Amino acid sequence: MNPQAKLIFALSLTLGTTLTISSNHWIMAWTGLEINTLAILPLISKSHHPRAIEAATKYFLVQAAASALVLFSSMTNAWHTGQWDITQLSHPTSCLILTVALAMKLGLVPFHFWFPEVLQGSSLIVGLLLSTLMKFPPITLLYLTSPSLKPSVLMTMAILSTALGGWMGLNQTQTRKILAFSSISHLGWMAIIIAYSPKLALLNFYLYTLMTAAVFLSLNSIKALKLSTLMTTWTKAPSLNAILLLTLLSLAGLPPLTGFLPKWLIIQELTKQEVALAATIIALLSLLGLFFYLRLAYCATITLPPHTTNHMKQWYNTKPTNTMVAVLTTMSLMLLPISPIILAVV
Repeated sequence: MNPQAKLIFALSLTLGTTLTISSNHWIMAWTGLEINTLAILPLISKSHHPRAIEAATKYFLVQAAASALVLFSSMTNAWHTGQWDITQLSHPTSCLILTVALAMKLGLVPFHFWFPEVLQGSSLIVGLLLSTLMKFPPITLLYLTSPSLKPSVLMTMAILSTALGGWMGLNQTQTRKILAFSSISHLGWMAIIIAYSPKLALLNFYLYTLMTAAVFLSLNSIKALKLSTLMTTWTKAPSLNAILLLTLLSLAGLPPLTGFLPKWLIIQELTKQEVALAATIIALLSLLGLFFYLRLAYCATITLPPHTTNHMKQWYNTKPTNTMVAVLTTMSLMLLPISPIILAVV
């Protein structure tokens, strides 16, 4: 792709995201979401592969429907209350429609079907953008409107997302699809807490972004698109594969890694809010996710390929590891000890 075109799309993504997260008016937020959608479409379809074109078409249709629902929700609220301010969403029908629209934007169950397919049709870097940056504006809108939304609806969606994200990720062999179901599962944790503690949901999103970026960039460095490829990459970059193991366990939420922090705080907050049953269910459902993270980690570091190859094994990667990968993986592993500082800032 032309570098000038890439620059335009990158600037458009930045503009769309900034516009949505900084606006008070529904129309401005909707404009930012539309700019984002239009900017990412050429990046998804740039390979001209039929699967990429299919992914771009699915993404466009779902996001256009969700944007229409956001507009419809805000107009219904303005019609009944005379308010266009994002934080003044008070009409019950508008709140319900907005919950559905943002669930479609994010890929929460039962509106998740498009997300794994779109991620599978994209490259790893575009997949990273779809899993992190493109979810930031809808999460922000969810954060701003959280006092008006029904906790029971969000909790149902959250538990279903964690369950389906775990179950459907179990039998996948493509790394992008596994990460898509991982994303759906993590969104469940954000959705369950956003009505009770919106700041905690944002903290969870930031840490999820950090860990997912580390995994995506590591997989991109070793060019591993499926598990069978991942099994043979340990000879090319042994150190990166070893770190990938720990990053995946952090994403699963095991102590003493960074990923344990948001899960610990969310379960603590849910118990304080006297919804201990929901906290127990979501904690147990996260074990499903742990299984496929362990499967990925096992393939990356422990297994040997089932057949012998004739070519000479390359023990060291000729290219140095990207600095960004090094920084992100370090943060994905070592932020738990400084959790009091993180909580003080948040």
